[in-house]
Amino acid sequence: MESEMRCNVSEMWSHKITKGLDLEISHHPLTMKRVANLIIAVEKIKTSTSESVLSTEFRDENLLNILLDSIVEEQIVFESESAPPVEFCSTGVHPCTVTDSQKRSLVFFQDTMELQAVMLQGGSENRKVHLNMSTYVHPAPITVARPVALGIKDTDFYLSCHKDGDQPTLHLERVDDKNSLTSISSESDTVRFLFYKQDTGKNISTLMSARFPDWYISTAGQDNKPLEMCQATANRYRTFNIQRQN
Repeated sequence: MESEMRCNVSEMWSHKITKGLDLEISHHPLTMKRVANLIIAVEKIKTSTSESVLSTEFRDENLLNILLDSIVEEQIVFESESAPPVEFCSTGVHPCTVTDSQKRSLVFFQDTMELQAVMLQGGSENRKVHLNMSTYVHPAPITVARPVALGIKDTDFYLSCHKDGDQPTLHLERVDDKNSLTSISSESDTVRFLFYKQDTGKNISTLMSARFPDWYISTAGQDNKPLEMCQATANRYRTFNIQRQN
């Protein structure tokens, strides 16, 4: 098959080449690209000025230059696009109450800017904190968890998680412009206000920091202790009963 191709190509162009030039096909297997290069080279020789080709000064180097100029180079172009930042978009705000797995309520201590887990007695229910839970849609939906932001109802304070030293810590931060939390970029510092709410039972959930995976909001074993961030291996309570209010 290869010998037939060489003979066919040779016969096709031998009678068209300027007198004094010979066409020789190498024994290497021909590819369509090489055939195309060969045809282009021959056409360029045909269209070259007759004076240059017929001149006694026309040497092998001249022919080599013509062939090299005629080679078709394959170029592959890659298009690169930078991925747009991930946006968490708010879908609504829901008032709710939160108790830990020991049925302790959250109480806000403004002087220390802390939320503490307190076992409330009858008549002191008014101390219980109500939270506004803002829910978000993740562009790449996560089936096991949902992004939320947690603010204290009737205040401008929101729970946030950022590093204070060597490890993530829980804070209460004032947010003067609540509209700034309507859409949160994953590349912005505002992601510190987001937590992944993962349900483990009816109204039972864990709250993991979106900024620091595997760090959870938790309560201590003793009463009247502040909420803190911890990892799963810590000896703290990480599940909460979150009840939406109508």
